[in-house]
Amino acid sequence: MNQVYESIKKGLEEAIAFAEGKKNGTKVHHVRTVDVRKLRVKIGATQNAFATAFGISVTTLQRWEKGEQAPRGPALILLNLLQKDPQTFRKALSIES
Repeated sequence: MNQVYESIKKGLEEAIAFAEGKKNGTKVHHVRTVDVRKLRVKIGATQNAFATAFGISVTTLQRWEKGEQAPRGPALILLNLLQKDPQTFRKALSIES
């Protein structure tokens, strides 16, 4: 338990230092936002097919497309990859029109 505590403590200390402007070796990764509707249309997928391929509900997809919510985490990473190489990821995700 002590190792876990120390790891959490170290992470929090690093986060506080970063927030204070001390960037000692800290790497910040910025993932670009994606126009989900434009991407979906570009690859020729229906909302149903796209949502199924991503394992999300059609409602979530519609919220992303309307800008009411934004994809985050692994979904955002995958969308960025899909945007860069639509054919490969379209095949990998088995997205059908």
